[in-house]
Amino acid sequence: MNPDDVTHDAKKPAAASPGGGRIADDKVLAAVRREIDAIDEEILDLLNRRARVSRRVGRIKAGGSNQVFKPGREERLLDKLSRLNQGPLPEEHLKAIYREIISSSRSLQRTLSVVYLGPEGTFSHFAGLRYLGASSEYTPRPHIEGVFASVASGEADLGVAPIENSLQGAVGQSLDCLMKYDVFVQAELFARISHCLMARGGDLSEVRHVYSHPQPLEQCGGWLRANLPQAELHPVESTAAAARKVAAARGAGNAAIGHARLAQMTGLSVLAAPIEDYPDNWTRFFVISKKANKAGDNNRKTSIIFTTLDKPGALARVLDCLSAHEINLTKLESRPVKGEKWKYAFFADLECDLGDEARAGARGQLAEACASLKVLGAYPAGPLLDHRPEAAACDAAAKEGA
Repeated sequence: MNPDDVTHDAKKPAAASPGGGRIADDKVLAAVRREIDAIDEEILDLLNRRARVSRRVGRIKAGGSNQVFKPGREERLLDKLSRLNQGPLPEEHLKAIYREIISSSRSLQRTLSVVYLGPEGTFSHFAGLRYLGASSEYTPRPHIEGVFASVASGEADLGVAPIENSLQGAVGQSLDCLMKYDVFVQAELFARISHCLMARGGDLSEVRHVYSHPQPLEQCGGWLRANLPQAELHPVESTAAAARKVAAARGAGNAAIGHARLAQMTGLSVLAAPIEDYPDNWTRFFVISKKANKAGDNNRKTSIIFTTLDKPGALARVLDCLSAHEINLTKLESRPVKGEKWKYAFFADLECDLGDEARAGARGQLAEACASLKVLGAYPAGPLLDHRPEAAACDAAAKEGA
């Protein structure tokens, strides 16, 4: 036998091995994909079974006073699923998936109309989408009072309104509207606020004008001074309006600050992200309605607005009442009463369901201690909706662009 032939034959298996391995891998991958396809079919069948049951619930509720949006039940379901979840599906993914399933189930009963501080693309808009799901019908309002007025008039089922920011405190206009309009708090949520700098193109050295709502301009003030000291800052009515203004402008030199998804919505490029000075930046939102939640429905918090009697120790008397009934006060803020100079109302959060029958004595004594008392509603403790994954994606896009 020719030694060269032996050498040639010996090399054949080595040459064929990678190809054979790839073929084997392709077969395994095809089998795994078939398994995924089969699982997807099972999931689809179960989702449709759930949808049919949701329609039955809708028919039972039709004509009655039952609400479609039940925040207590929804949060209880999400908590239960989180406890049952053994992974590897992360808890935040599980909850995001189920919020959309719940949103679809609600819409099968009746589509909810939701108003928010617009235009489309504001943090209020994204917070509502994240919490209530995409199957609701969202309509922007140009100002906060429009959100409250639409809900109070029955024009909208729900409203999403910012109440306070962890860095800059209460949103005074929202507190004023809670005093003015006959609405109730049905739910709360906390959304992490992360900002991107976006423009039509170019790089940081070209930016001469930055547009945004006054709060983001302030929240990113340190970054702007360090990175864009030459830029002129322009406050506008919302982050979404800023992005659209920059998208419509001709030439380079203009940039906007806003939510990471605004860049995708308006066709802008991300120049930098995240740019907020303090990463632990959260905004608390209320979901408001014309109806209050029923007592005991997983309600762990109550918000109230009260005024005090015009005599020494009046506020202390209210606080003593809460203490006597072992009710924890988690927030207390004063707000001027419109039309009555030097008169103040107090906005307070309590860690209890003040509407529960067991709290009847506390309600009565609290009403006696106050000059006026308005119970804004009892509701479940709100979830923390973290937008950092979107901000991280935005940051990656910025680095890729650089």
